[in-house]
Amino acid sequence: MVCQKVEICGVNTSKLPLLKQQEKEALFEKIKEGDKEAREEYIKGNLRLVLSVIKRFASANENVDDLFQIGCIGLMKAIDNFDTTLNVKFSTYAVPMIMGEIRRFLRDNNSIRVSRSIKDTAYKAIYTREHLTRKNLREPTVSEVAKEIGISKEEVVYALEAIQNPMSLYEPVYTDGGDALYVMDQISDKKSKEENWVEHLSLSEAMKQLNARENEIISLRFFEGKTQMEVADIIGISQAQVSRLEKNALRMMKRFLTA
Repeated sequence: MVCQKVEICGVNTSKLPLLKQQEKEALFEKIKEGDKEAREEYIKGNLRLVLSVIKRFASANENVDDLFQIGCIGLMKAIDNFDTTLNVKFSTYAVPMIMGEIRRFLRDNNSIRVSRSIKDTAYKAIYTREHLTRKNLREPTVSEVAKEIGISKEEVVYALEAIQNPMSLYEPVYTDGGDALYVMDQISDKKSKEENWVEHLSLSEAMKQLNARENEIISLRFFEGKTQMEVADIIGISQAQVSRLEKNALRMMKRFLTA
């Protein structure tokens, strides 16, 4: 990553404006009144802040243009959420917001490389979505975002999906008393339902070793392809309890089959 280059995303970083404190305060008053030009001026006046933050990620080996654009999104979020009544400097509030946005990007972007043009479309879509949300006080539809940008809604959806991070089936989504629930626990197993793979493995004898509740859970999960949440609703217990009972039942069945 080359943070010292002069032009980033078409912006000449050697000529970035620097706002004085009085100018910042005056602009923020206008921003609170809905002045879009004041907001743009305030953003430009704080791009040096974004530049200083992305230098901290020099070892990330990421394209500096990408980090700068993501940092700008963090800056805009900071501007939109900053409370001027608090006795805090804007830079103190904004830096963690900018860093958080960049860290999310690095986390979500570490496994798949997406083309530059698709990334640019995704960034435009994110910025436009936030702009329309503020303007209309509601989340815009994909069609509205696409119309604002001037591209098809299919391109918007494709671009946004392209920058999403794939999640492992073993990603923990909830922990209760040390028992983690994983993504795979939330997915209905349609293939298992159709092929009855449990029966094919001759586990009926092993299931006889279980008590009535464990037997019902295993049947619902692997014969009928229910999720743990669905099983919990049917039986009337928590999903965490279903998870513990399921794991215990599978351990008992495994011991029976390997004895």
